[in-house]
Amino acid sequence: MGLLDILLGRTKPALPDLDQLFALPSAAVTLEAAAGFTPTGQGAVCFATVEGAAFEQTHREVQALLDADAERGGGRPVELTQDSYGYSWLVSRRTPDQLPELVNDLHAVNSAMEVNGFGPQLLCSLAGFHDDAGRRLALVYLYKRGTFYPFAPLAGQAQRRDNPLELRVKAALADDLRIEPDLSRWFPVWGAPGL
Repeated sequence: MGLLDILLGRTKPALPDLDQLFALPSAAVTLEAAAGFTPTGQGAVCFATVEGAAFEQTHREVQALLDADAERGGGRPVELTQDSYGYSWLVSRRTPDQLPELVNDLHAVNSAMEVNGFGPQLLCSLAGFHDDAGRRLALVYLYKRGTFYPFAPLAGQAQRRDNPLELRVKAALADDLRIEPDLSRWFPVWGAPGL
């Protein structure tokens, strides 16, 4: 950062740190103890849809890698879906006790896209959780910020969030995950596959 950037108040954006994803299994232990939420075994990577042969080749490579791994582990292959906003989601499904394998899937997708030059299209990754009362929660990793935030949609409510729960989860996981401090960046991921 140069002197002009300092004078004009510009800052460098945070760099993605995909290794932060590997903190999810230990954070899941804390989350279960503090709030009673356990992994669902589902997670997803969201990215802006890109057209072109290079992107299709990258998608095929990632799909083949994860499908082969899922078949070896007895799991189901990953699937590609598109939401109503036009974003693509690569969804991985594991058993609830396979959170480390799910994290590996999410990391592999992000890494493959980054290595092949599609890092700017990556938006977020999420891992799904639920409690005995049926409440849902996602721990969302913001690729461009290198931080996490909780997202808790209210059941039966038209696009409403459980903000008190999100803040409790934030406090509980402050020592386990790099939590996004700017609450305005806690974007809702309504209808996200894997949640």
